[in-house]
Amino acid sequence: MPPAVSLMWTTVYATSEDDTNVVLDREELSLYTTPQQEFRYVEPEAGQLEHGAATLRKMVEPYSAWIQGAYGRIQPEVQRVTQFGNDTYLYLQNPPANFYPRAGIIGFAGVLGLFLGRSSRMKRVVYPAALMAVGASLYYPERAVAIAKSAGDSVYEWALKGYVRVDEMLSPANKPKKSTAGDDKP
Repeated sequence: MPPAVSLMWTTVYATSEDDTNVVLDREELSLYTTPQQEFRYVEPEAGQLEHGAATLRKMVEPYSAWIQGAYGRIQPEVQRVTQFGNDTYLYLQNPPANFYPRAGIIGFAGVLGLFLGRSSRMKRVVYPAALMAVGASLYYPERAVAIAKSAGDSVYEWALKGYVRVDEMLSPANKPKKSTAGDDKP
C-alpha cells in the first residue's frame, strides 16, 4: 500500500497572510523542488612546478619520439633474445643423454686452442674456433656436414662474385678508348 499512497492525488492547504484558502500542488512547494543551480568551471592557475614540467616536456618531445622509434625497432630483437634464453634454460633443464660430457670436451678443445694459439693474435682466434669445430663435428657429424655444405656454398658464391668483380675491373673491354684529335672514324 505505501507505493499506492504516493501515486494518489493529494491537496495541500497552506495559509499565508494574504490569502487564506489557497490550494497548492506538491510540485509547487519548495520542499519537493530543488532550485536551479548554475555551475561554472574555473581553471586553476598553473603554478611554478606545472610551468617547469611543461617546459621540460616541450624540450624532451623530439627525443621521446626518437626513443619510441628506436624501442619499436629494438623490441623484437629483445623478445627474440629473451625467447632464446628461455628455450636454452628449458633445454639445459632436461638435456639429452651425454650432453654435458660432450660440451665439456668441446669446451676443453677451445681452451686447448687458446693455450696453443698464445703466440699471435691470429692464432688466438683461429685455433680455438678450429679445435672446437673439430670436437663438435666428432660428436655431431650430421650437423657438421650440413654446416660445411652451406658454408662451402657461401664461400664459393663469394669467391665467384670476387672473381667477376676483378675480371670487370681488369678487362680491357670496359676501359674507355682514348680518342685522338684527328680520328673521327667510328
